[in-house]
Amino acid sequence: QVQLVESGGGLVQAGDSLVLSCAYSGDTICISALGWYRQAPGKERELAARIVSASGGNADYGDSVKDRFTISRDNAKHTLYLQMNNLKSEDTAVYYCKVESGPPSLLFRDQCRATNDYWGQGTQVTVSS
Repeated sequence: QVQLVESGGGLVQAGDSLVLSCAYSGDTICISALGWYRQAPGKERELAARIVSASGGNADYGDSVKDRFTISRDNAKHTLYLQMNNLKSEDTAVYYCKVESGPPSLLFRDQCRATNDYWGQGTQVTVSS
């Protein structure tokens, strides 16, 4: 089981920056990937950014946020971050943190057999133009 608590959302103006945080607790060993997803009104939830534990820190980004958003992870604090720069009105959405449980590397494949997805409660980001 993994528990997630997001923070950092708010109302900002276009061009501003914002940092979202996601503190995770519980089974913090068996995490294969962490990510940020967002859902705008009337639209499907989409990937913003994702880190795979076995990738050595490499991240994947949604096309609309590349070069503006940066995902990072502090393993000591068990916290995931999303640095958002040059925000645009189209970035307005509810942002969700997601943890994918599973083996973080091949060394843990026996210890971390269970695979589940855990979602945070979401944090609203509103960008005014």
